[in-house]
Amino acid sequence: MSNQAAGGSHRPAPVHTDPTEVPVLTALSAVADPVRIQLIRELAGSADWTRSCGSFDVPVGKAALSHHFSVLRGAGLVEQRDEGPKRVNRLRREEFDARFPGLLALLLRDGADD
Repeated sequence: MSNQAAGGSHRPAPVHTDPTEVPVLTALSAVADPVRIQLIRELAGSADWTRSCGSFDVPVGKAALSHHFSVLRGAGLVEQRDEGPKRVNRLRREEFDARFPGLLALLLRDGADD
C-alpha cells in the first residue's frame, strides 16, 4: 500500500561504486564505449542533478541506456538519485579525477580525434 501511496511502483535505489575502489581496467572499459562517452560529455556540460536518464539523445533503447548507466556507476563515474518518477544524474568529476588524473580531461576534449 505504501508504494501506491508514494505514486506507483518502487524501484531499488542505484548502487554506487566509490571511485577509489575502481580498478584501472574497469575504468578504461567503461569509457571505451561511444554511447558512454557521449553520456559523460553531456553530463560534463550540465549542472549536477539536472539531467534525467531520458533526457540524453543517444541511439539506444531504454534497457541499453539503463545498462550504460549501470556500467558508469560501477566505474565510479556517475552518481544517480531518484527524484519522483525520474532518475537524475551527476558526473563524479572530482572523485574520478582524484583516482584517475587526466582521464576525464582526455574524454572531454572536443572529440575531433574520435
